[in-house]
Amino acid sequence: MSVAPCSLVSPPLFSTADIQAIDRQWANTHPDRPLMDRAGAAAAELAGTLADESGEPVLILAGPGNNGGDALVAARHVAAQGARVIVVSRADPARLPPDAARAWAAWYEHGGTVLTDIPPSQRYSLVIDGLFGAGLTRDITGAEARWVAQVNALSCPRLALDVPSGLDGDCGKIRGCAVRADHTLTFLGLKPGLLTADGPDYVGELHLDTLGTDGEILPAPAGIALTQLENRHRLPARAHNSHKGLYGHVGIIGGDAGMVGASLIAGRAALRHGAGRVTLGVLDERIAVDYVEPRLMFADPDRLAAASLDVLAVGPGLGQSTRAHTLLNAALRAPCPLVLDADALNLLAGDPDLARQAGHRSHPTLITPHPGEAARLLGVSGRDIQTNRIEAAHMLSQAYRADVALKGAGTVVAHPDGRYAINTTGGPWLAQAGSGDRLTGMLAALLGQGMAAGDAIEAAVWLHGSEFPHSLHLQQ
Repeated sequence: MSVAPCSLVSPPLFSTADIQAIDRQWANTHPDRPLMDRAGAAAAELAGTLADESGEPVLILAGPGNNGGDALVAARHVAAQGARVIVVSRADPARLPPDAARAWAAWYEHGGTVLTDIPPSQRYSLVIDGLFGAGLTRDITGAEARWVAQVNALSCPRLALDVPSGLDGDCGKIRGCAVRADHTLTFLGLKPGLLTADGPDYVGELHLDTLGTDGEILPAPAGIALTQLENRHRLPARAHNSHKGLYGHVGIIGGDAGMVGASLIAGRAALRHGAGRVTLGVLDERIAVDYVEPRLMFADPDRLAAASLDVLAVGPGLGQSTRAHTLLNAALRAPCPLVLDADALNLLAGDPDLARQAGHRSHPTLITPHPGEAARLLGVSGRDIQTNRIEAAHMLSQAYRADVALKGAGTVVAHPDGRYAINTTGGPWLAQAGSGDRLTGMLAALLGQGMAAGDAIEAAVWLHGSEFPHSLHLQQ
């Protein structure tokens, strides 16, 4: 039975290689119970709830691999439910993998037929996309690309099996073109590409069916999906007999002329999320009080960089002046957790000595780049970052020995020990000025209250997405 991944706590993420290994292990230990039969039956069960009530046939696209085999099994079950089914495939039955070949033969044995093209001017109650699975390694071209365009233009619901055809299951990039699914039923475990980069725009509503393999043969993966907060992401309840000194002194350095708002946003977020005290070191000396949030304290940024703090954040509105460079150089020596964002990251990217110093800190370092900042830090293009966001986050984490939040669609959190997580909260409504400054303040607050660095950056990213007022989303 399929479940909504958001109902699970930290479900694991599996690469294509992981899934292939699971398939092989299951086949070796359960030769009489093919996973394809279970996948096809699960797809048909979900399809029965998604087809519209027009009475039109169900269109099923079957590719040349095991994904196509899943679709053919689904076709047989959907037909058994009483629906009219049209199967379209250009696969050569003689070249299909063994399980898919059996599914093809069973479809014909039950009276099914296979067309080599989508019938023109036909309406459908549902499309089931079984063209290509998570292991696609080439761009979709030719007739299949034309089919993708036709399917995307249909007004009926679209159900993708495992991943929408054309979406790379490992990294979320598009291979030439891709089906824009309304629903995706993924099997065995979640694939990282469903949750980051282009994945969220093509997956639609995501469903997971482990096909009865729960815990039996699933390996321990390096990645998880941040669907809900775990206990490690939560601060302990505050004792009534406590005081502000127990909840961290957060310092935030930034706010050059014309950009003070960035520091104020970060400071207000830190207070809102529980920091005991927050002091801003703004470069614009004209600013000495925040009349909206007068609890914020102000100090000379040079003194703040050398002060005794529980956590220091540098970057919101910092600019890239000589003074900003000097302040970052001092902050890198701070004996406390350090959060770097915005122009602090741009300064690191432009100075190998600063970058080297950042990578050799003895206290936790946390960085929160957007793709452009990440590209500058790694000396590549923004497109390179977006092509494989998970790999980019890992490279940054190793280069700076830092916990990294690579912001964007499906923010990727990478840790120095090789673990990673993909966040599932938030959305395009976060794409506005000041959003990253708010995350910086939230993260600093959690660190200041004693949460471990890796847990704090995951919790802050999840909270940042879940607490933003969705009503501001501009799409109607």
